[in-house]
Amino acid sequence: MPMIPRAVPASAALLLAAVASSAQTPDGFAEAFTEAKALTDTYCVACHSGEKGAGGFSLDGFDSAAALAEAPHDWQAVRARVRDGAMPPRGMPAPEPEARQAFADWIDRTLRDAACAQGVRPGPSPLRRLNRDEYSATIRDLFFVHFNAGASLPADGAGGEGFDNAAETLFLSPVHAEKYLDAAKATLDYARADPKARERFLIAEPGPHKTPQQAARGILESFLPRAFRRPTTESELETFLSLFERAHKKDRAFESSILYALEAALISPHFLFRVEAPAKGPEPEPVSDFELATRLSYFLWGTMPDAELLRLARNGLLSKPEILNGKVECMLTDRRTQTFSERFVEQWLGTRELGRDIEPDAQKFPQYQDSVLQAAIRYEPILFFDEVLSHDLSLLNLLDSEFSVLNKTLVEHYGMEEVEGLRQNPKVVPLAADGKRGGLLAMAAVLATSSYPHRTSPVLRGKWILETILGEPPPPPPPDVPELEETHADQTPRTLRARLEQHRANPTCASCHDRIDPLGFGLENYDVLGRWRTEDEGGPIDATGVLPDGTEFHNPEELKAILFERKDQFLRVLTEKMLAYALGRGLTFEDRCTVDQIVDRVKETGYNSHTLVLEIVNSAPFQMKPGRARATDD
Repeated sequence: MPMIPRAVPASAALLLAAVASSAQTPDGFAEAFTEAKALTDTYCVACHSGEKGAGGFSLDGFDSAAALAEAPHDWQAVRARVRDGAMPPRGMPAPEPEARQAFADWIDRTLRDAACAQGVRPGPSPLRRLNRDEYSATIRDLFFVHFNAGASLPADGAGGEGFDNAAETLFLSPVHAEKYLDAAKATLDYARADPKARERFLIAEPGPHKTPQQAARGILESFLPRAFRRPTTESELETFLSLFERAHKKDRAFESSILYALEAALISPHFLFRVEAPAKGPEPEPVSDFELATRLSYFLWGTMPDAELLRLARNGLLSKPEILNGKVECMLTDRRTQTFSERFVEQWLGTRELGRDIEPDAQKFPQYQDSVLQAAIRYEPILFFDEVLSHDLSLLNLLDSEFSVLNKTLVEHYGMEEVEGLRQNPKVVPLAADGKRGGLLAMAAVLATSSYPHRTSPVLRGKWILETILGEPPPPPPPDVPELEETHADQTPRTLRARLEQHRANPTCASCHDRIDPLGFGLENYDVLGRWRTEDEGGPIDATGVLPDGTEFHNPEELKAILFERKDQFLRVLTEKMLAYALGRGLTFEDRCTVDQIVDRVKETGYNSHTLVLEIVNSAPFQMKPGRARATDD
């Protein structure tokens, strides 16, 4: 979105130098806005005005600081692009770096003040269906069976911040209703035939001193609170007892009658959905201990609360801070937390698509057809993240690290020195100090995901870094952008970089690719499968890059060092993603205040991974529910 400047006064380049330190008073705010407005009038408004403002962004309504709160996502994008030197585009008059940073700081502070104006708020707590993975895990733990009950359910789409546990997409369709009924029947058939499972849920039967109704009551009194993840009322119990009695009166045997009632429980909204009681009044209030147990268990384990969580909730202890924090610490060292690592990491990084919609070309990369290598590549970022999380290591290991989690096949694939005693069971492996490995950027799963099937792509890799690491996704390309010219057999081989340089000569392309391509060039030493290389198409790899702000780097190690300098920006992205996953919904503008508080606390404690999780669990959005909407007169 190019900006055409007006005449630039001599003092314009530094006119915002004092914005970042403006006094926090009404006069200070007014002065800061005046200075910000002067910068946009000087450099931006000529192109970004009217209904057809460049890039779909218009400054027509920018008449006060309050205008930022009306379009926070747009202004966050403005902040990022001005701060990083992407706007104004190259060749156009632009403010000095100090003025850029001051303007970015003013936007950031103004958005934060707007988000926190009413204090930290809990945000919405929408009703949401268990997604397919959660449903399967819940059935497994409810009946103690190794049975994939959700195998035939429709796949869940991503919502919110890109996760499939987001309430925005977890509605109940007619197809779901039919599939859930089939899954309930299949589950009970499987569980009744498994001796260990059977004795855990069919805990009573009629006998000389026990009537069928009493036996059915005993089974339901044990089963329903676990299935509904909370105590059940007498009225609810009577509802399912009546179903048993109705079936039993039709000359059904006891077992088939009680299974009929249990089948009804498995298709009840109280099982299929995470249901929370609404607040009693118009003000936010804490969730109940049972609701907190459910939120916590589905966040970290992706399944129903276990017996210990339910016991703490039943005794009113879980909401006590010291007990809650202690329980979270224990959960983070439990093997079940690997489920969280797998689901969160694969969706956050986009590596879940590897082997689905993304797969390296079988002819150019036949090594990938080895199932052992495929598994090792897929699980490296998952197990690496789980190592960081379970051992309370610094989150900055995600940017660069001195270790990874590898097996023998992946070590050989990377061309690393042999590790004594290492077999196919992945283990923590120290890395050489040559800068070739370390952190997420050097992992084959990430590099393959951000490549085309037949070749690497600096564009895809640069875009991946902007989106996933820095939280600054570039805009989609214009519809008329020509495809990148490929090298054909009758042409002199040219490196991918050379072809991209020609592509970027188009000014329309250059405005965005100046941000994207340099980051991707920094990873060109890695092929599609993450192997180190020094040549491409017969020419030497050039992994140098110059960012829009003039920062230069010459290899992947220096690129990682630059990203490490932006560690707080990365921490904010990670916090937003994990908070959204924990809440099971997209973040609101008001959640920004919560994110800021969590980021500040994690920085204070040395970027420890447990602190991030604990701060999310102790945040208002996680522990509170919104108040009821106030009644209004017609």
